[in-house]
Amino acid sequence: MRQINIHEAKTHLSRLVDEAASGEPFIIAKAGRPVAKVVPVDAEPTRERLGFMKGFVKVPEDFDRFGETEIADMFGIDG
Repeated sequence: MRQINIHEAKTHLSRLVDEAASGEPFIIAKAGRPVAKVVPVDAEPTRERLGFMKGFVKVPEDFDRFGETEIADMFGIDG
């Protein structure tokens, strides 16, 4: 994805927005550091991170009860 500096983005905003709406998203950078991504409004959100560890991590069946005894002891709750 191309990166545009903020000064150029301000100067050519109308053209850049038209290009983004046509499917050419871009990143706006300030002092060379990316700060914003311009994408079409109707673009599907990317799901790059969703499920990236599938098959590598096994969640135990009782994960929602992890440390329940210690927590109950801290609050003086009889289990």
